[in-house]
Amino acid sequence: MPKIHEKIELRNRTRVFKDRFDAGVVLGEMLAPAYGGADDVMVLTIPMGGVPVAVKIAEILDCPLDLIIVRKIQIPGNTEAGFGSMTQEGDVFLNEVLMTQLGLTEEQVERQSAKVRGELAERNRRLRGECPFPDLSGKTVVIVDDGLASGFTMKASVYMVNKRKAAKTIVAVPTAPLRSIDSLGRGVDEVYCANVREVFSFAVADAYENWYDLSEKEVRFLLSEAGAKGS
Repeated sequence: MPKIHEKIELRNRTRVFKDRFDAGVVLGEMLAPAYGGADDVMVLTIPMGGVPVAVKIAEILDCPLDLIIVRKIQIPGNTEAGFGSMTQEGDVFLNEVLMTQLGLTEEQVERQSAKVRGELAERNRRLRGECPFPDLSGKTVVIVDDGLASGFTMKASVYMVNKRKAAKTIVAVPTAPLRSIDSLGRGVDEVYCANVREVFSFAVADAYENWYDLSEKEVRFLLSEAGAKGS
């Protein structure tokens, strides 16, 4: 199991961050004693919501920032929830328990997966300019999102990083339920999560005072300001 770093005073609390930038500062300060200024560290963030968090983390750690393009596979008729995730290269991670509960057919799974493949290619083109993915061999990679819900999108990201022989894989998220952190497994060396919650019903948005969906225009601006590749 990964080593978990948290702010115990924030355990099980809600509305603990002003916004995603504030959350990024909190996480950056948690990471800085061990990783600030190290020349082998790289931050990879999941768009869209992870970008403001990661911009602050990369700024505090003084390290490069790039995107990792992964996507949840949406439940038919529900754009907010997913039954799995997919990497930019087409690797798929499925929540088979949920799929059984929903009664999804093979045709539905393939149709939704094909849709996500197209979205991943388009997102890589629009947000990264189809730049080659960075060489991660021997690096300490910090994977960032604005929160961890089921954890399947993060699992896809972790797989993609480990596939490229990173020396150390770290997950950094402002908020997450403990069960999802535990589900990440052995592929992760450390998890930095300021606001760990032990709750049955969990929503990432509950950790923030100011929460909204970021537009692509906002994300592209933030990446450009941060000097991220492809921006």
